[in-house]
Amino acid sequence: MQSFWKKAGRATLVLAILLGAAASLADLDGARAQGAAPVKKIVFWAGPKEHGAPGRHEYERDLTELAWQLEHATNLRGVKPVVKVVTKPPRDISELDDADALVIFGNGAWLRKETGILFPQDQDTDGRTYDAEHTDWLNKLDAVIKRRKMGLAIFHYTMWVDNWVGKRFLMDWFGGNWLPYSSHNPVDTWTVSPLAVRHPILNGVQPWTYRDEMFSRYFLYHDPRRTALLQAMPATASNGGPDPVSWVFNRPDGGRSFVWGGSDFHDNMHAVAAYRKYLLNGIAWIAGLDVPAEGVNAPAPPADDPPIPAVQPGRDRPGPATPTP
Repeated sequence: MQSFWKKAGRATLVLAILLGAAASLADLDGARAQGAAPVKKIVFWAGPKEHGAPGRHEYERDLTELAWQLEHATNLRGVKPVVKVVTKPPRDISELDDADALVIFGNGAWLRKETGILFPQDQDTDGRTYDAEHTDWLNKLDAVIKRRKMGLAIFHYTMWVDNWVGKRFLMDWFGGNWLPYSSHNPVDTWTVSPLAVRHPILNGVQPWTYRDEMFSRYFLYHDPRRTALLQAMPATASNGGPDPVSWVFNRPDGGRSFVWGGSDFHDNMHAVAAYRKYLLNGIAWIAGLDVPAEGVNAPAPPADDPPIPAVQPGRDRPGPATPTP
């Protein structure tokens, strides 16, 4: 099998957001005098733009804008961003040694021409194992996640993996799997609604309706540590629903995990306030921050520079809504 690391030809973005509790330098000085609240470090891994038309699967843009919103939130205090760009997938995980949370958004393991952010492409494996180099990297990543009790978030296509080992890691980290060719990911107009549960991530979140490719029909065996938060109903009856499309998982190691099935179309990051609030709440929660009662309040991110061409109707994706090999 060709080495996973030699296949990377495009940049992977790492964004580190330091979240503190001081509203001003004066507040910070006072906190130091009484014992400062610990700073929260959130690392974002964004994969290269290799999948879908312009305006879709814009991992770097989406995560950069989520980071900007955390920085500019009016009710999360003392936000300081630190941005680092690397030129290969995240082989060096030293930036996680002091991290409180990791947000992962990039290519899954479906297409050989793409750079998977967590796993080699399924076609380059025997379907059951990975080579020694990648297995060692996954074990090191798993060890630091458990040692730090690190919060984890994963979005959308990132969960596409059919390799047995890859699925085991995702199950351990997130308490569920999206199964290629069994689960579902249709493009449709979706009505997304909070479920009848109480959870800080739902603070201030109202239902919303928008167009997206929604990963759904996850494999979710019974586990009391997992709590479904959102369901989504498609406008087209043949696309199923309502299905759980987001959940949290309280891991055995003490860490928190957050899964979200949407985030294909980038323009939703600018147009849908409830969607933005939900993701910001989720990121704050996995990092161990107190989610405000009204949810994280942040302005919409600035317009894209350079602009992304609008996705034209009828050209949502180059192939069928549910990919086939």
